[in-house]
Amino acid sequence: MSRTLIAVTLAALAGAGCASQGQFLDNKQAMAVQTATSRGQFEMNCPTATGTVLSREVVQPAFQGPVVGGFQRAEFTVGVAGCGKRTTFVVICPDEGDGCYAAGPGRFFRE
Repeated sequence: MSRTLIAVTLAALAGAGCASQGQFLDNKQAMAVQTATSRGQFEMNCPTATGTVLSREVVQPAFQGPVVGGFQRAEFTVGVAGCGKRTTFVVICPDEGDGCYAAGPGRFFRE
């Protein structure tokens, strides 16, 4: 009987974690799109450019432990298009921060 209780508890915690991650992403999404759109408008010299979320995920810290830790962060890939041009930005929004930053066009390479 205790195994059943543990299994039910773990399932409930997993479901609660998913809901909170979804809420975390929802709360950061508008700021991420604005960050990418502003950078895209500047870099493309196109004040009418708009941003669209292509993907989003919660990324856990690379190291976690009693001495070393980090912040989970929302990572968005945002496509920005306008004036006949388009580019993508990876936008990072730390959990403990008030802002986001556009890490650059593309995923992990230079254009």
